[in-house]
Amino acid sequence: MIKARLKNILPPTGQRVFLRTDPLCNMDIRSKTIRNLKIYKNCDIDEITERIRDLNLEWDTERIIEANAAILTVLFSYLGIKTGRSWFNLTAAVGICLLVHSLQGWCPILPFLRKKGIRTENEINNEKIALKILRKDFEKDYTTVEELLGMVEKQ
Repeated sequence: MIKARLKNILPPTGQRVFLRTDPLCNMDIRSKTIRNLKIYKNCDIDEITERIRDLNLEWDTERIIEANAAILTVLFSYLGIKTGRSWFNLTAAVGICLLVHSLQGWCPILPFLRKKGIRTENEINNEKIALKILRKDFEKDYTTVEELLGMVEKQ
């Protein structure tokens, strides 16, 4: 009973942003990924590899939220020191938003980011795995787990 209640309050880490996003935004993001894959379906290995490299540089929702929170924390702390203590309330609000995001996968900026098409790490990785399948990375029979992990880590 308690476990079931916690599942609703604390969604799985890899799905928490997806579960807290408007289903229409999730569908739009998935459609964008499908369009990307259709473009690369008939490309050569070098073009697919370049796309995978680009995906490795794509900022996900977590990175953008963390960067924004860090900037706001520094700014509000500076303003709190220089102009008045009431700015520290906003610093605390940023901390609370980060806590809610870490536990539940939602924060005030998230709907805006998702509408802009910013993907989660899982969504980016799904495209990378699909591209690796198109590149035929998985056709070899890997004999050791080290070899298998090396293939997965291949950039």
